[in-house]
Amino acid sequence: MDPGRVAGYPPTMEQSIDGRVHAAVDAWLRWLPRWEVGDGRGRAKLCRTCFGSPVAKAAGFDADVPHAVQHALLQRLKRIVDDEVQHYTDRNLPLLRKELGAIDRRRAARPYRPSEGLAPEYEGLDLDPEPEPGSPFLFTLAELAAEEPAESHPEPPPLSEEAKQALRSEVALADGCASSTGFAVCAALEPQRERIAQAVHRHVEPQVQALLDELTRELFA
Repeated sequence: MDPGRVAGYPPTMEQSIDGRVHAAVDAWLRWLPRWEVGDGRGRAKLCRTCFGSPVAKAAGFDADVPHAVQHALLQRLKRIVDDEVQHYTDRNLPLLRKELGAIDRRRAARPYRPSEGLAPEYEGLDLDPEPEPGSPFLFTLAELAAEEPAESHPEPPPLSEEAKQALRSEVALADGCASSTGFAVCAALEPQRERIAQAVHRHVEPQVQALLDELTRELFA
């Protein structure tokens, strides 16, 4: 039994988050040995998940840790926050639940959904690479994903001002849930920092150093 648990009672959010953060770090540690420094591609835009993230700071990541390594962990942790907000919304926020359900149904009706079912290390990344200058793509995955189905769902009737205000209030409550869960995730990362740092030192830093050494040799060859 977890420390602080009372027999017969469900775990508190903090206790539940602690276990899920530990599991997310475990999953990241299993993935990390497969990462190679040449994986991924350059980014033209800042990653909304990782750039300036307090969770990255809580994990002990600094600017020298490659983005792909950070993203793979932060996206796993983001799932925890998203799941908690989803459960809170389902239980307590009927208007927001209805609006999100309508959005989900419209997305599900699209014939092509390349961003669904991805592993965490690929979630939230751009679907397409940047085109070479002067060589635009004939089509992009993002364009295909945005295509509406032949039989689209009708747009819902507009909300009244009263309903809009009520929906804004529920969105604020959902944001509050996301913030409190994010704080709990950051706190739960504190005892995980040593494991994370050791893994970066073992699997990431040697590859980065080898790449820098190779670039130096090529530069002065």
